[in-house]
Amino acid sequence: MADFHRVAGQRSDGGGHYRNPTARETAAGVLPQWVLAHAALLAELVRLVPGADVHQLAFAARLATTEPEAAGDLAVFLTRARTEAH
Repeated sequence: MADFHRVAGQRSDGGGHYRNPTARETAAGVLPQWVLAHAALLAELVRLVPGADVHQLAFAARLATTEPEAAGDLAVFLTRARTEAH
């Protein structure tokens, strides 16, 4: 599970091999919606609480797998709140 969180985080924040825009676009077209929602939600949660560990964020996986649209909406909301605060 830790590897999944690492990869999801890289996917969402453009880290790892996802720094390449083509790789990000390809992944977005191949990965299931719940994986993309999970990655986006994890990225925002880690920005809010940088010291959070995998076990503290397990709820994000449950939300993304059962309600991917809600997880994606929450990620968008958190992103907007963060950018408007700065």
